[in-house]
Amino acid sequence: ATMPALTEASRDIPIVFLLMPDPVGSGFVESLARPGGNVTGFTTFEFGMSGKWLELLKEIAPGMTRVGVLRDPFTTAGPAQFGAIQTAAPTLRVEIHPIDVRDAAEIERAIAAFAKTPNGGLIVTASGWAPRHRDLILALATQHKLPAIYYEHLFVAAGGLMSYGPDFTDQFRRAAQYVDRILKGEKPADLPVQAPTKYETVLNLKTAKALRPLVAAPGGLLIDVTPALAAARDLGLGSVLELHEILPASQHTRHGLSRGGVNEIFTIRNPMGLEFMLGVVAEALLS
Repeated sequence: ATMPALTEASRDIPIVFLLMPDPVGSGFVESLARPGGNVTGFTTFEFGMSGKWLELLKEIAPGMTRVGVLRDPFTTAGPAQFGAIQTAAPTLRVEIHPIDVRDAAEIERAIAAFAKTPNGGLIVTASGWAPRHRDLILALATQHKLPAIYYEHLFVAAGGLMSYGPDFTDQFRRAAQYVDRILKGEKPADLPVQAPTKYETVLNLKTAKALRPLVAAPGGLLIDVTPALAAARDLGLGSVLELHEILPASQHTRHGLSRGGVNEIFTIRNPMGLEFMLGVVAEALLS
């Protein structure tokens, strides 16, 4: 609701947006490469990456053959995300079932009906409605023992199994750079709308253990939960799991291993520099 009000208020004052699902479809910019006008910024993610949710969920729950996709069908982002997941489904031999997320009662009925057939999983796509029903969605996934992947780490910090999504902190840093460039004289019309360049995979090991044997140790999965650690602390979540026992102390600094995690979520600060498979660490914790 904020963006329409801002664009209507002024056609001259520069506007830099953040976390916008579809700025072209919403009519705020002419194109991603050449926004035109006084508006530019950063999208939530590229819709094509939505297929990655299905790939990761299938990797961690290899017996899964059916997936319920929670989406908002009344936005341009909802069908676009769903379409990317559908495209990835045949290769992974998974059936896709849409579940709309606007109404709590509808969510509860749809997930209960979906869960009656075995070997199911859930994908919670990005929408304005998903956070409003977060507690209900998490409770239903637990109740029906459905492995689920979410679009951002706050669901995992609250007890969800797994997430894959942009590093939002990096998005804010990049937005600040755009503001600086505009203040120095560049025009928003000449600054392309950018998608995220950094993504994070977050795994809640406590939830993974509770879902065994449906969930397997993720063989080559990168696990990076630095932002989720702070969120988990803010939510007052459970016991601390010390990780210094996993690797020799001499390797902690070298591999960027943090001192611990909250609620059995653990943190690797620099996953791209690791020389070992993080899945080995996950497997040790899941055993």
